[in-house]
Amino acid sequence: MKLNLKLEDYFLWGHALSMAFGLAGLLLVLPNPGFIASLPEFGKVAFRLSMANGGVMYMVLGMIAVTLYAYRTLGTKYLLSFLVPALLVSVTAELMGTSTGIPFGAYHYTTGLGYKIAGLVPFTIPLSWFYLGLSSFLIARAGLRKFDLPRWGFSLAAIALGALLLTSWDFVLDPGMSQTAVPFWEWEVEGPFFGMPYENFSGWFGTGSIFMGIATLFWGDKDFDLSREELFLPFAMYICNFVFAIMMSLGGGIFGPLPLGLVLGLLPIVVLYYSIPKASEKAAEIPVTDTASTTEKIPVVAGR
Repeated sequence: MKLNLKLEDYFLWGHALSMAFGLAGLLLVLPNPGFIASLPEFGKVAFRLSMANGGVMYMVLGMIAVTLYAYRTLGTKYLLSFLVPALLVSVTAELMGTSTGIPFGAYHYTTGLGYKIAGLVPFTIPLSWFYLGLSSFLIARAGLRKFDLPRWGFSLAAIALGALLLTSWDFVLDPGMSQTAVPFWEWEVEGPFFGMPYENFSGWFGTGSIFMGIATLFWGDKDFDLSREELFLPFAMYICNFVFAIMMSLGGGIFGPLPLGLVLGLLPIVVLYYSIPKASEKAAEIPVTDTASTTEKIPVVAGR
């Protein structure tokens, strides 16, 4: 069967493959220095490059994939009204967090995620807030459409659910990324939740809620009414990143946060996604008009 892939699908595949390659390096190659020493010079160079740039690569590819998808599916106006708040709000929160400890707790980034804005926050971090935030938000909105909620109720529920899905990813990601053999960020004070302070999660939920709320104000009554097939890329993006987070935590011997992340993140997004009607189901819902009564009203143009 021939696959009809769009440009953003290729970047999604690149995103997933680069994460898999990075996992192999962090969890299999790095803990075995004898294996690294046995590599030919080309292999050693490739490993050094992957360790130095792997995190940057998968985040940039994820950003491109979701941006292209949103441009094609939502349009420029709705893409920008989510992209700009997501980047600005998240980078502001991250700069505050790394300099004051508010709203996530006291932490700092190490190396491996690219150039640091103001010497504090890698430029790739706001990108991940955007592409995982939009993926979570779109699935939340589409999954809630089947409920007969007033406009304000739907908007608030979509913001809360989208922010929860985003935060649940961090339940699993943060322990692995901060406690791996080569941590990408470090907590300055060990917190009670597997090394993290509880305010980290209120900070995540609050940050996500703010930029999703701003986007909601711009989106207004717009209903994209996307089918399950049309939402595959956001769903796949979330799943790929959640699996990456699971593998990072498991690779570090950290099991405790996984049930919470699965119950509040992975399971809900799977249920939501498969509750969204397929395109064929949406077409079946369109009422059939009485063709006999409208036949005489249809003009016939000869020669076309």
